[in-house]
Amino acid sequence: MSHTFSKNHHHIVFSTAGRRKTLTKHIQRKAWAYLAGICRNHGMFVQSIGGTDDHVHLLIELPPTLAVSKAVLLIKANSSKWLNEQGRGFAWQKGYAVFSVSASVLQAVVRYIDNQEAHHRKMSFEQEFIGLLKKHGVDFDPAYVFD
Repeated sequence: MSHTFSKNHHHIVFSTAGRRKTLTKHIQRKAWAYLAGICRNHGMFVQSIGGTDDHVHLLIELPPTLAVSKAVLLIKANSSKWLNEQGRGFAWQKGYAVFSVSASVLQAVVRYIDNQEAHHRKMSFEQEFIGLLKKHGVDFDPAYVFD
């Protein structure tokens, strides 16, 4: 076969360092746009980006030549640098969660990301994150999830 074909949709979630509420409403729109620009510049297709003042969700399609870990590193490093240049004193958490997404549920994940503000009126980020890990069958030790 002379061509490579792929559809690698990933739902990626990570928080601010210490889950500090540094992504105020004022900066979120610009930050999400900046994250989207980073993705485009590295060949990632963005389905949706959103979050709240202490975390972000991305639904992106990765090219076959880009590993998830490298994509997250590019996104976090470049956006952190930019947010610090905006006078934020900013840092992302060290880790992240990533879940593969089937084409049949893409729109449901987009709605989930687009409705983060309403969603978090009922549930904290910590509750949401643990719920996502459980939903996707990820083994974890609760004592170390938020280190």
